[in-house]
Amino acid sequence: MKVTNGAYLSIEQLQDQYLRQNIKLGSVLEKGTPSFQEILEQKQEQTTSDIGKLRFSKHAIGRLSDRNIELSNIQMQRLFDGAKKAGEKGIQESLVLMDELAFIVNIPNKTVVTAMDSSETQDNVFTNIDGAVIV
Repeated sequence: MKVTNGAYLSIEQLQDQYLRQNIKLGSVLEKGTPSFQEILEQKQEQTTSDIGKLRFSKHAIGRLSDRNIELSNIQMQRLFDGAKKAGEKGIQESLVLMDELAFIVNIPNKTVVTAMDSSETQDNVFTNIDGAVIV
């Protein structure tokens, strides 16, 4: 707050300064603000590129390679959707079951930690997880 000649500004003076400041900021923001259409297109691009943001650990890549498991684009999308659902529920380490495959996904890091096929899931025991998603 400015003090002028040893006196405080009145509420009206402060209000005028505040309103004049907002008008200046508003005109600047309008010029640099993207349109709704631009924001919508940006969000749609993010959604489609988010699938690529799901990473595989070296261990998971080795497991997939050892078992000759190749994931299709549709399976990758389903795996990403499962991880996204787990994140929305607050799960940190999730088991994602898909088809005959099981994946352990670290949700905060968006990393598939390990992958198993039906031959390895016979014991039906999964440790170090705090939630499961079936896709």
